[in-house]
Amino acid sequence: MTTALTITALPYSPDPLALFARLRQRPGAVLLDSGRPAANGRYDILSSDPLATLEVTSDGHVLFNSDQLTLPDASADWHNDSTALQQWMLEQLPSIEVDSELPFLGGLMGYWSYDLGRNNLSIPSQHSAVTALPLARLGLYDWCITFDHQTQNTWLIATAQRQQQVIKWLEQPPAADNERFRLTSSFQAELSQADYTERFNAVQRYIRAGDCYQINLAQRFSASYLGDEWQAYLRLRKATPTPFSGFMAWKDQAVLSLSPERFIQCRNGQVETRPIKGTRPRGSTPEEDRALAEELLSSSKDRAENVMIVDLLRNDLGRVCTPGTIRVPQLCQLESYPNVHHLVSVVQGQLASEYSPLSLLTAASPGGSITGAPKIRAMQIIDELEPCQRSIYCGSLGYLDTRGSMDTSIAIRTMVADAGKLHVWGGGGLVADSKADEEYTETLDKIRHLIGALE
Repeated sequence: MTTALTITALPYSPDPLALFARLRQRPGAVLLDSGRPAANGRYDILSSDPLATLEVTSDGHVLFNSDQLTLPDASADWHNDSTALQQWMLEQLPSIEVDSELPFLGGLMGYWSYDLGRNNLSIPSQHSAVTALPLARLGLYDWCITFDHQTQNTWLIATAQRQQQVIKWLEQPPAADNERFRLTSSFQAELSQADYTERFNAVQRYIRAGDCYQINLAQRFSASYLGDEWQAYLRLRKATPTPFSGFMAWKDQAVLSLSPERFIQCRNGQVETRPIKGTRPRGSTPEEDRALAEELLSSSKDRAENVMIVDLLRNDLGRVCTPGTIRVPQLCQLESYPNVHHLVSVVQGQLASEYSPLSLLTAASPGGSITGAPKIRAMQIIDELEPCQRSIYCGSLGYLDTRGSMDTSIAIRTMVADAGKLHVWGGGGLVADSKADEEYTETLDKIRHLIGALE
């Protein structure tokens, strides 16, 4: 394997979709999409043809597949320790001697599900999985194309041998479109409003009993479909571009994520998480929209909900960050997206030298903004009250490169395709002064644009 990494300029485009369309049917094709130009993102990253793939099955068994890499020790317990295997995979790429500010110079890309985090915390589930997707699916990529929308550059990052392969792939005409995407049924809620209210009331009893301060309660919607999931992603992205989006598909499964929320970023040991708590729909007129935004900013309930999660995340990061480095430079700031207004906070810290970014991700998963507080008890209550496992919803999509550069999302506003069915979840944080009707409506507001784009 040639070890010299090159960074070669390609013609710049503000839109990665046309380029990805030429690669998306290749094995392991993945797009991490910042939603430009409509969303406030900087980098888009795409790749395909990983050197190896790793999947974690529903029972926690690790499957490793590669034509180019061989596990070094058949006696090692690789098949039961996904974190150790991920770290080993990263170490198989050549060391990087290039000094670059680009976020990804080869490494892992894919997803880590909510249920993987639940398993890692030894929280059993009393429900069966609603999809057959693995708990994690990651590829080891030794090349990528990165779009930098701030400097308006596009870069091909690859060894010389890989670069020649990628150029040939890009010179090929786009593959013929697959069968046109269409829904064959409308989206149906797993819970009626009465069912949701019953679970809401159970949460309130737990809060009054002192079991928890906040629970993130979600409901699932499902529809049948035929055709190409990529066409569905294009419709979703047009309707609601967001800065932490992503697309990957394999066999009869796919992940279509339009998330506005960063989970964890780590660059040069600097750690950042951006929890979202507090939501209002966008208004139909400028005046109504402004009033809804001001209502959210002045809501003591939504602010308290956000601050609770900030405290939880300060604790999570504090387990692996240097003492005294945790800070909150932004608290409850308004951010607006095509379908909703949100309150967003920022928590930062310095990763302690004895921990890796991968151990940081494992320690903090799943994200506190989509569990509640305290986290362990909240997750136990979630499993009791929600009628199915969450799959990728509320897990993370993202990358981790060989230098320790990492960025991951919270997989909200995310559709999961499996065997001709699409699943999407909407949820929200419940606290003592929450109102059932308002919270039920919020779960609908968060996914209304996604469902509408496909129906």
